[in-house]
Amino acid sequence: MLPVHSKPQPWNPSIAPTNPRTFKKILPLRVSNTSNENKEANLSKAGRTKRLVLTNEGRTKLNMFPDREFYAFPRFVTHVDDGFIATLTDLYRERLRPGSEILDLMSSWISHLPNEVVYKRVVGHGLNAQELARNSRMEYFFVKDLNQDQKLEIGDASFDAVLCTVSVQYLQQPEKVFAEVFRVLRPGGVLIVSFSNRLFYEKAISAWRDGTAYSRVQLVVQYFQCIEGFTAPEVIRKLPSVGNSGDDKSPFSWLMKWLKLFSGSDPFYAVIAYKNFKPVYD
Repeated sequence: MLPVHSKPQPWNPSIAPTNPRTFKKILPLRVSNTSNENKEANLSKAGRTKRLVLTNEGRTKLNMFPDREFYAFPRFVTHVDDGFIATLTDLYRERLRPGSEILDLMSSWISHLPNEVVYKRVVGHGLNAQELARNSRMEYFFVKDLNQDQKLEIGDASFDAVLCTVSVQYLQQPEKVFAEVFRVLRPGGVLIVSFSNRLFYEKAISAWRDGTAYSRVQLVVQYFQCIEGFTAPEVIRKLPSVGNSGDDKSPFSWLMKWLKLFSGSDPFYAVIAYKNFKPVYD
C-alpha cells in the first residue's frame, strides 16, 4: 500500500533515517601507486564546473527582491495543465524505479509522482513551508533560497533521483545548483528537469525571459554540460497536436486545427541526464 504522509516533517539531516551500521567503518590501509592515483585524479574532476553558462546580465531578474518574500504566501494552484502533468507522471513512472530515494527540488503542494509506485523516501525542497507541508508524498522537506545559498545540507551520494519541475527558469546560479545536485546523486542517479512556457515573468532570469522555446531547451542542456560527469543530456518534447496531414482539408477543419494550436495547451519539455553513467535494468 502506498505510504501517505499527511504531515511531512521539516528536513533535518541529523535526524534523517540512517543505517546504524554505517557509524563504525574500518578504512583499509591505502597503498599508493600511479594507477590508483591517476584514477582518483580523474574521479576528482567529476562534479566540477567546467565553464559558466550565463553572463551576469543573463542572471538578472526584473523583480530583484528576495525570492522568499515573493513566495511568502502559499499558492495552492497548479502551474501547468493536466496534459503536462500526465506526461510528466508517465515520465517519472518510466524513469524512477520503485524503492528509490528522491529529492524534489523547488517543489510545491502537488506531487507529480505516480500514485501507485512506492518509493523508499521522498524529500522536498521549496520556498514555502505551508505548500510543502500539504504534499502527501514527502516524508521530509526543507525551505531554502537557492539563489542566496546553493549549498545543500545533504551528504554525498544520498539520492537516486533529483527532480526539478517548472522551476529551473528562476535559478540565478544554475551552474552551482547543478554541481550540488551531482554531488548528492548516487552514481547512476538521474536528474530530470521539466518545464513548459509558463513562468512568473518578473522572477525568471533574463536569459530565459528573452529566449525562445528552442533556446530555453538548449540553456538547460548547457547547464548539464557545464558540470563534469553528467551523461549526454536527453531532450524530450511533447508539443500540442494539430492533427494529421491526412485529416479533412476543408477551411473549417484547418481553422479548428489552427485554434487548437493556440488554445493554450502547455508544451512539455524535459532534459534528463545521469551521474557518471546511465543504468541498464532488466
